[in-house]
Amino acid sequence: MHRFKIVKAANEQFRVQFVYNAEVMVWSENYASKASAKNCIESIKKNAPGAATVDLTKEETGTGYRFEIVESKNGEHFVRFKAANGEAMVRSELYASKASAKYCIESVKKNAPGAETVDETVSA
Repeated sequence: MHRFKIVKAANEQFRVQFVYNAEVMVWSENYASKASAKNCIESIKKNAPGAATVDLTKEETGTGYRFEIVESKNGEHFVRFKAANGEAMVRSELYASKASAKYCIESVKKNAPGAETVDETVSA
């Protein structure tokens, strides 16, 4: 099951995670307010399905909402989802293969719009 989670981060801040079962697929930077974390989720739900995929390893470029495939220094790959203003909204773990990074992108595009949001910062 795919879902978004709002989790506590350092210094009373909040972070967004998009998870499949127990695996965190992508996560955000820290946000000072929960409202900003919720805005991040809504933006991904709205903009990820139609976003372009830009493979930076092939020196492709892009503008607007987009997924970027990035090669790390050790030769592995990760994914960033960028907003129209160029700010990175979420990023993935490192993948040994570019194919796994592409699978992550397709999964976010397909599953984010209908994913529920679980706020794990609320006490039971």
